[in-house]
Amino acid sequence: MSSITKTPPAASPRGAMLNLIRRLHFYIGLLVAPFILVAALTGTLYVLTPQLEEALYRDALFTEPHGQARSLADQIAAARRAAGDETRIYAVRPAPGAMDTTRVQFASADLGASESRALFVDPYTLAIKGDMTVYGTSGVLPLRTWLDKLHSSLLLGDLGRNYSELAASWLWVAALGGVALWLATRPKRKLKKAKGGFAASRHWHITLGVALLAGLLFFSATGLTWSQWAGGNIDALRANLGWLTPQVNTSLQADTPQTPADPHAEHRGMMAGMKMAPAAQSNALNGDWDRALYAARAAGIDAAKVELRQPKGEGKAWTVTEVDRSWPTQVDAVAIAPQSFAVVDQLRFDTFPLIAKLTRWGIDAHMGILFGLPNQLLLAAFGLGLCLMIALGYRMWWIRRPAAGAQHPVHTLVAAWLALSLPARAGTLLVEEALGYCLPVMGVSLAALLLADVWRWRGQRQSHRDETPEAAARRAEVRKFRAAVATVAVAVGCVMGRAILGGTVEQFQLPIGTWSAQMVIMQSLMVLLYTLVFTLLLSIPLWYFFLGEKEGR
Repeated sequence: MSSITKTPPAASPRGAMLNLIRRLHFYIGLLVAPFILVAALTGTLYVLTPQLEEALYRDALFTEPHGQARSLADQIAAARRAAGDETRIYAVRPAPGAMDTTRVQFASADLGASESRALFVDPYTLAIKGDMTVYGTSGVLPLRTWLDKLHSSLLLGDLGRNYSELAASWLWVAALGGVALWLATRPKRKLKKAKGGFAASRHWHITLGVALLAGLLFFSATGLTWSQWAGGNIDALRANLGWLTPQVNTSLQADTPQTPADPHAEHRGMMAGMKMAPAAQSNALNGDWDRALYAARAAGIDAAKVELRQPKGEGKAWTVTEVDRSWPTQVDAVAIAPQSFAVVDQLRFDTFPLIAKLTRWGIDAHMGILFGLPNQLLLAAFGLGLCLMIALGYRMWWIRRPAAGAQHPVHTLVAAWLALSLPARAGTLLVEEALGYCLPVMGVSLAALLLADVWRWRGQRQSHRDETPEAAARRAEVRKFRAAVATVAVAVGCVMGRAILGGTVEQFQLPIGTWSAQMVIMQSLMVLLYTLVFTLLLSIPLWYFFLGEKEGR
């Protein structure tokens, strides 16, 4: 182990810690930044699409007033005739305005997790103006559903959710580490402005990092609450501290406790893997939907956008919930007895605990719906700024990329950690273990990084001792790099083919043999495009790993 424990020349405790932070910041930028970049781009696309979605599905969402609107019972009856009288109604959203359609959502075992079939009914003519799949309790339409899944899981299901959790887990570390490096290394007095491409890139990289710091921390925190592994730990912590979001009690038995609500349902629907299967019981009478809505209005549910859900079984109540997440937030809810239509429970947002309110506002701000268009534009500017900051970081590395020459095995994270004092090493290990427990994806990725770090260090030291001719070594490393890129391209192509082609088959129930030539070409081009993009992004860390750092210019 002597080759592993040899440390670089002694440095001051402060300098050694800064070197460790600098090395970690570099590795995050090299290895994790591609995933952060994808999350930023897809998130920016998501927040900019509400208006596009309204234009794209305008015929289904809007209508022209023609006299007096028909009763909600008549609208539901029209939707049931189109969907089948025995099809279970999942939820009903009455038209919020005179020019809007009513949405009647049906459960179906044929749809994916958190999906339902929505029929859009003209309140005046009872014509069915649209029939499409909607996603989650937010009821987003196909365009935003696709972007939502792309942003959260790259269309790969639960496995793909690890990518977004990886990005959120390291984003705050990169942000705070970058600011710490800037504060520790900036000159105490103003110097003559440096010139050149590297200096300009560094200036704007730092400027964007400081300007976006609050947003970076905000999106990292709110993104982790949605994640698969860290999100579970956060939910457990909130439950232990009594910070869960309250939910209206639908049980007709007074001693039944409330079930906490999932504040992330707007974005992820139900829990992953759960199907919205139709219940065995029959639908409520069409007229009862009118009576439930009337009772809710009388109880103070006054938002234009509401959602009605019928009782889920014996001993359960109706629920009428406000679903307007824009400011000021309207998410009050009431439970209504199915026989007497009396209010048996109610929930007011004004009475929510402070943490529950902050959670609600944080989620809605993250999705770009809290403050409407200004919120969307702010998030789009943030997302594009983050992408530019990452691009500038890569440009800085490219300008100062390693030149030909002897390798430096000490330029590793392990060597930087070994240069710390004994108390500092112990402290960083405790912090690492705590973060690895709370943020499992960070812990696993850090362990993998350290293993590769040690492996690369040992290989470089052996190569340096053997004094391998530079040209031969370079050719060997280039061959390894090309083989690795080819392997990654094949793997990414297989994954994207399964996700895009298989997802299309499952979603639309269209075997590939029935596709038109145009559809085959379009889907194949999408697979090719995603394969090229992700292969390019992943080739950056492969370049560093195989071609390594050499003596700087």
